[in-house]
Amino acid sequence: MSTAQLDRAMTAPRTPAPAPGGVLQRLGRLRRTSPGRLQLILALLLTLGLLTGLVAGITAASARSGTDDLGERAQPLLVEAETIYSALADADTTAAQAFLAGGLEPADLTRRYEADLDRATTALTAAARRTPADGPAAEAIRTLSADIPRYAALVASARANNRQGLPVGASYLSTASQLSRTSLQPQAQALFRSAQREVDAGYSNARSSWWTALLVILLLGLLAALVLAQRHLSWTTNRTFNIPLLAATGVTLLLILTTAVVLAGQRAHLASADSDGSQPVAELAEARILALRERGDEALTLAARAGEGEQEKDFDETSRQLTGLLSRIGGDAQAGHRDYVIDHDKVRELDNGGNYDGAVELAIGEATTRNFTTLTDDLGRGLEDRKTVFTDDIHGAGRGLGLLTVLGPLLALVLCVLAAAGIRARLEEYR
Repeated sequence: MSTAQLDRAMTAPRTPAPAPGGVLQRLGRLRRTSPGRLQLILALLLTLGLLTGLVAGITAASARSGTDDLGERAQPLLVEAETIYSALADADTTAAQAFLAGGLEPADLTRRYEADLDRATTALTAAARRTPADGPAAEAIRTLSADIPRYAALVASARANNRQGLPVGASYLSTASQLSRTSLQPQAQALFRSAQREVDAGYSNARSSWWTALLVILLLGLLAALVLAQRHLSWTTNRTFNIPLLAATGVTLLLILTTAVVLAGQRAHLASADSDGSQPVAELAEARILALRERGDEALTLAARAGEGEQEKDFDETSRQLTGLLSRIGGDAQAGHRDYVIDHDKVRELDNGGNYDGAVELAIGEATTRNFTTLTDDLGRGLEDRKTVFTDDIHGAGRGLGLLTVLGPLLALVLCVLAAAGIRARLEEYR
């Protein structure tokens, strides 16, 4: 190219960029011709198909992730928090019961107390691994980690003094119980409540409601677009059926059916896991802890040797709460609680009448212990049964989600290929 030609090329006016309305004008021109309309239909079907496949995969993956988190982290954290809570309450009750025996504590109560502390510390370690480093749950775990050794030291001092017949042992026991009830158990309860919120959030995440709603809209839109496209081709080409588009419609219906079956099944299992698993677990755990608190109040009242006082008032309030809770739960635990309260009233009658030794003997005796154990065992069996129901339902909820994660996008790609084949066959007729 010569210098003159180069100068003219550099100084020539440039072609202006297409105006913003150029795309709309082009679409308008396509709408006015039969091949153009087919191109627009093809673009719409491919866009809807690809979006549907993408959203189907995301929806299934999100639902699976939420379901897995619910079963592998949130619910186990709730179980561990309940274990910490009930183990600490049982340790406090058992320590008081052993103290009432006087002298050398019964070996079975000592073993039970030590097993309770072991269960609490083991569950606390496991809960710490499932809990974020910041927040109320983490603070509760740190407080529990610091106060459990303090509590154990106070109980050890109470037992040592009690063996020697020193009255100061009761003071150590009272201080230990106060630490348990003002710090350990409230912090364990805070962790339990936090775990319950995690479970509630887990159900919401597992349902993936926003992604599911978008997927439903896309699936219905895609099906409608395929039906309208075939109707348009039937009118314009005088052919009743377009085999590739008919097959694409069948694939879409298969995708809709698969999605409906998998997601409906998941939601049914999640609903069952919530109503028959998580909620009863929380109620039964609360009932067992209230029962243990009753037993602890009874023992501490006797250990104080001061007649009825604050502990007995707490017993009455706790008994009222437990009676109301058991009326909602139902089952044999109601009768077990009534039997235990009758025994407790007899203990108070003996103590208030001046027969302290008789009251202690009845409180820690075989009959009262059997009634109380029947109550807590019934609650414990119900708790384990509900945990099993939850686990089974969560496994059921996750069934098919992995398949849908892969099958959804794959079926969407197949229907896109079929749609392209069906439309392109008609476009070839215009060339």
